[in-house]
Amino acid sequence: MELTNRINRIQVSPTAVVISAAEQLKARGVDIADFGPGEPDFPTPEHIKQAAIQAIEENRTKYTPTGGIMPLREAITAWHNRELGSNYNGKECVVNVGGKHSIFNTMCVLVQDGDEVIVPAPYWVSYPDIIKYAGGTPVVVETRQEDGFSAKAAAIEKAITPRTKMVIVNSPSNPTGGVVDGEEYERILAVCKKHNIWLMSDECYSHFVYEPHQPFSIASSKDSKERVIIVGSVSKTFAMTGWRIGYTLAPEPLIQAIIKIQSQSTSNPTSIAQYAALAAMRGGMETVPVMLAEYARRRKRVVEGLREIPGVTCEWPGGAFYAFPNVSAMLNEKHALARTCTELAKKLLEEAHVALVPGEAFGAPGYLRLSYATSVERIEEGLRRLNRFFARAEAAF
Repeated sequence: MELTNRINRIQVSPTAVVISAAEQLKARGVDIADFGPGEPDFPTPEHIKQAAIQAIEENRTKYTPTGGIMPLREAITAWHNRELGSNYNGKECVVNVGGKHSIFNTMCVLVQDGDEVIVPAPYWVSYPDIIKYAGGTPVVVETRQEDGFSAKAAAIEKAITPRTKMVIVNSPSNPTGGVVDGEEYERILAVCKKHNIWLMSDECYSHFVYEPHQPFSIASSKDSKERVIIVGSVSKTFAMTGWRIGYTLAPEPLIQAIIKIQSQSTSNPTSIAQYAALAAMRGGMETVPVMLAEYARRRKRVVEGLREIPGVTCEWPGGAFYAFPNVSAMLNEKHALARTCTELAKKLLEEAHVALVPGEAFGAPGYLRLSYATSVERIEEGLRRLNRFFARAEAAF
């Protein structure tokens, strides 16, 4: 079968591959300590679920405008203004089918063949493939473990060429939990303005930050609108991953272009999910600190537990709910547990029954990603299995 060049440029999401492999083992009755899924394990808040039920009962099950119902678009901009200090209106917002859809649509309307998009690494798995699908070239800029994997303006500017169209900054970051502080973000924006390129700010984890960090959006910066694209989602903040509601905030002409491509692909996001998201945006934020406090407790246990394993180092994530340990010592000639983290992750799944994602998926060989969006009990079990696995391997050498 002959497929198009654009589909052959990309691969299946590596995180989806890990989740699928873990699910196959679970289906056979194997108990998996699962650090793979990047989604909250908390239920969607009750008032949001009730809003969806009410939408069904009121027969709000028809097509909506392609870009989302205007009350939701206005509620998103009002929420973003209140929580993150921006100044958008409803016409500068489009509702998408999740945050990934927001990024995909934006790339499709801005990136052309030969364009370059700068992506700090470690990066979220889908950035490079979405860029490639649109015809662009991802240009990877390394961040440093000792800097908390925070993107730096100086490194980004060195990577800019006449073909650069955009810079993507994800803060807090998936997979590292790295946070770009406000001053550094301002410097990155200044670089983008200087070179007349777009700055895409992926804010899907905006409210999951640990002290001393605070939620921040570069859209709060004066005169940022002309160069900034905000990508957000209700998935993490409101524990609504399966509802598939994301949004894009940008200058109105760009929003209209995204609505155009959406009109020929997905059309509107699910009507019922939109009304649930409307309740989320108009409601309180009481559930967020509850989730964050629990994530902080899990974060402490995971990082301390990983650091107890000989040869493993791990930075404290500044946000999100991922630990990103450096296991490169396990790949050297002395241990030779595996040649790559992909091989190591496969062994951990098959032999220790621990599911996690290898660093190669994020452009970071030598690392593993563990999601601690799971119970403390399962975290403890997973850490026990990791300790036993690496202790046996150490003894074998």
